[in-house]
Amino acid sequence: MLHELGAWDPYNVTEDADLGIRLTQAGYRVAVVNSTTFEEANGVLHSWINQRSRWIKGYMQTWLVHMRRPVELYRRLGPVGFLGFHMFIGFPPMTALINPLLWIMFLVSVIVGRSAVAGFFPGPVLVLALFDLMVGNAMYVYFNIVAVAKRRWYGLVPWGLLAPAYWVLHSVAAYKALLQLVTNPHYWEKTTHGTSSRTQETIASLKAGSATGSEAQ
Repeated sequence: MLHELGAWDPYNVTEDADLGIRLTQAGYRVAVVNSTTFEEANGVLHSWINQRSRWIKGYMQTWLVHMRRPVELYRRLGPVGFLGFHMFIGFPPMTALINPLLWIMFLVSVIVGRSAVAGFFPGPVLVLALFDLMVGNAMYVYFNIVAVAKRRWYGLVPWGLLAPAYWVLHSVAAYKALLQLVTNPHYWEKTTHGTSSRTQETIASLKAGSATGSEAQ
């Protein structure tokens, strides 16, 4: 299959996203497996920023590459696929970039008064924006809490309340990604693994077991 597609793009830092779009254009069906993947989460802030900035930069690259011929892309993906391409590849980076600007406008309207942002947010638009701000963030918090509660990981429930702060960090990563897209587009930010205490305990246990086995021999 990779040979049919011409292999992966070595210049794209999210080759999986690019391959998904090319598979769909080639007539294949791409789907998500309904399962839970257990792997170490990135728990070090600077490493997390590096990882997310690479992902976001890759999404930007994928969107730009495939939108070089938008009419052809539309014909190959169809209307639903074309919309999905923008919703899942194009909009996430754009949302992360715009988010802090909208927060700044909101804070200015609260501190200075609505007249300060009236040119950007006429009455009906302001109401819609405030609704999206409150309900949108509340839904993200709700989804995070429900996801861990359904798995009975109750100790993680309070962390779901930090979803808005999580998206602030996404914006930091997005602006780093945008800068790198211009200055260093093909640089691969390496993710640091093995940093969590649980992973370190597992590694230490495996090493201890291996050492015990060697001594027994």
